[in-house]
Amino acid sequence: MELATNPQEKKIFWGIMIFSVVVFLVVLFLSMLPKAEAGSLPSFVAWLPRINAIFNATASLILMASFNQIKKKNVEMHKRLNIGAFVLSSLFLVSYVWFHSFGIETSFPADNALRPVYLFILITHIILAAGVLPLVLYTFYLGITMKVQRHRKLAKIAFPIWLYVTITGVIVYLMISPYYQF
Repeated sequence: MELATNPQEKKIFWGIMIFSVVVFLVVLFLSMLPKAEAGSLPSFVAWLPRINAIFNATASLILMASFNQIKKKNVEMHKRLNIGAFVLSSLFLVSYVWFHSFGIETSFPADNALRPVYLFILITHIILAAGVLPLVLYTFYLGITMKVQRHRKLAKIAFPIWLYVTITGVIVYLMISPYYQF
């Protein structure tokens, strides 16, 4: 499958790729910031992980509803739901970057028997989250511009990964939140 078929689409494709790399580099940079001390954080920062989990959980539900609607051939509702999931995931990304700009680090206890499970979920979540951004953006573009055949082919890859990332984002939050120190 050829992704970009004309010069305009090639520009959009490369813009998406550049944006995705920049987002990845920003998140990587934030992970290298000096770690903040709990008492030095603004009080609202403690709410950001919970808000992020709400964004992810809601996006998961919307993605499943969107999938259900397209199976029923309700293209208009499918499109509206995907716009909603896209907005929520975008808000999540902004909030996630904002949270990590404070240099907060929380570790899952080494002596917890669930640590291998947590690390597996976390690592697969991180890897797939980094890779799904350009897939989602380009699939979204193809859907909005009604390039249905190519949208459908790419969505078969992007949808399950996006759904996995949103669901595992909530699971990671639920597993690590008892260990927050703020």
